[in-house]
Amino acid sequence: MRARVFFSVAEADPAVLQEATVVVIDVVRATTTMVEALAHGARGIYPTASIEEAVKLTASLGREDTLLCGERKGVKIEGFDLGNSPSEYAATVVSGKRLVMSTTNGTMAFSVTQESPRVLACAFTNLAAVATALRGTEDLVVLCAGWQERFSLDDALCAGRLLRKVLDQGGPEADLNDGAWAALSLSGALEPTLDFLEGTAAGRALEAIGLADDLAVCVDVDRHAVVPEMQDQALVATGG
Repeated sequence: MRARVFFSVAEADPAVLQEATVVVIDVVRATTTMVEALAHGARGIYPTASIEEAVKLTASLGREDTLLCGERKGVKIEGFDLGNSPSEYAATVVSGKRLVMSTTNGTMAFSVTQESPRVLACAFTNLAAVATALRGTEDLVVLCAGWQERFSLDDALCAGRLLRKVLDQGGPEADLNDGAWAALSLSGALEPTLDFLEGTAAGRALEAIGLADDLAVCVDVDRHAVVPEMQDQALVATGG
């Protein structure tokens, strides 16, 4: 198995992404929210890089069963139905709906995976399920969305925890890049707790805009057994 971890979208080599199964991580909060939405019955999630693209796609899909979702600088975009707080995505709101989502960091990461043969979304909330879904994968890239186009400690820890679970499933010795080694080292040194997340740059930024309550969901490890997987440009629920 060959496994590589990239700590931001800017680090990722497009040629490498085209050949590998890619797992996108944005703990605070895009992939956490995606897992929550699919676990609560959303039909599919369409990640978009820009607000304009999201509005255009929503119009083409039809507003009667499509919700426009997203944030900029953590705050719900004006005119959108939902922001990026996991608590907004209750079954009563999203069940049976298609979601078009645009966020500051997370959905941008998905925009560079369009040529990848398989794309999954991971957060602390579905770690075990994603690790199981990756069993037998020969070429793996874990792509951290990062925070403001830079290294994000929460994403890196999640990447390390995921990679550790994948490696613990056995198989041939893994060929790891330096990012993978670093993420594995973090996974042995840090725990995904609320105190940890509150101390990260992303956690502090969320607290500053009054959304610190979201962090408790973001570190609820294995809260769901859902694996969001890209199919026909939308993330759909697979797994348990």
